[in-house]
Amino acid sequence: MRYIIAFIAILFLHTAVHASDEREKAVSETLDAYHAAAASADWDTYFGLMSDDAIFLGTDSRERWDKPTFRAYATPTKGWSYEMTERHINFTPDGNSAWFDELLVNAKYGTSRGTGILIRTGAGWKISQYHLTFPIPNDLADGITQQIQVFEEQQKLGQ
Repeated sequence: MRYIIAFIAILFLHTAVHASDEREKAVSETLDAYHAAAASADWDTYFGLMSDDAIFLGTDSRERWDKPTFRAYATPTKGWSYEMTERHINFTPDGNSAWFDELLVNAKYGTSRGTGILIRTGAGWKISQYHLTFPIPNDLADGITQQIQVFEEQQKLGQ
């Protein structure tokens, strides 16, 4: 009996690990397709990978875009290319939501970070929120944040 219980436990653990690997692969494939679609300006695919109520948070503090607003911004462009160099994915206990963080490289901006949330739908994984940031090295933070404060103050005065 002890061997049967041990066998069932090993089988359950193997199945759980395999399911987790499959979920992680599916989420990663969704994010890869998202970046590929942006690089080729394939906006139907790009926005099809987002949930209807998706939010995109850009690098500028004023860039909090719902899906229709972001689509209007993106459609006239030729796209943008970010290459993922590192990615971490986590899941809620029920496996229906995932959150991630990834490091990206862009020719113009260098290193950036994407974070966000995906939800599992009947049509597969959809990006519910994506947030693109420029990670600031700690040694540069004082100078850059001071520049941002001056810029924001100038913007207030110009209104």
